[in-house]
Amino acid sequence: MRTTQLAGIGVSAWLLCATVAWSQPTAAAPAPLQNVVQLSASEAIDVQQDLLVIRLSTSRDGPDAATVQAQLKAALDAGLTEAKKAAQPGQMDVRTGHFNLHPRYTRDGKINGWQGAVELSLEGRDFARIGLAAARIQSLTVAGTSFALSREQRLRAEADAQGVAIDRFKARASEIAKSFGFTSFTLREVAVNANDQGLQPRPRAMVMEAKSFASDAPIPLEAGKTTIMVSVSGSVQLK
Repeated sequence: MRTTQLAGIGVSAWLLCATVAWSQPTAAAPAPLQNVVQLSASEAIDVQQDLLVIRLSTSRDGPDAATVQAQLKAALDAGLTEAKKAAQPGQMDVRTGHFNLHPRYTRDGKINGWQGAVELSLEGRDFARIGLAAARIQSLTVAGTSFALSREQRLRAEADAQGVAIDRFKARASEIAKSFGFTSFTLREVAVNANDQGLQPRPRAMVMEAKSFASDAPIPLEAGKTTIMVSVSGSVQLK
């Protein structure tokens, strides 16, 4: 008899909980957005490139791997020794690139020799120093040059462009609000993006011709400009 009473109590409690849960009002649907405007603004700034990279390389081939490797190492060591004479942090940094060695095959798949290549890069802001150092390195030849923006130059340009883009965004939002009869606006969401054209490679013909100059004459170099663009997009609530 006691067991039956407990079971009855349990069922009553379950029915009570179900009744309470069923009687709870459903959440009201969110009110639709009104007077929200999507807009964007941007600013582009042309910035003088202040970072130069010159890549120097050479290749060797021979009947055995040890000989080719020794020749490549000797060429790279000579280039490093000459480059380090003019190295200065930030103005001209020196770093090695690829050092590869692989077999050469005949048509029937047999190895008939070895070939390889090494690379050395000079990078920095002192164009004259880098150009002269590259011209003085006789064990390697110029494989290519490229110009870019230093991190400091890029950050300054992005900050300037961003300030103008944000001002334009706010001015346009204010103008739109007034055009629709509102007095102000509040910012709902915003995204800021920056991009540039990246490295600007120089023609290979120019740099190869420069190697015919005397060893004390710097390679002729001329940097261009990079366009930094910052865009601001988002939505505002008209008030």
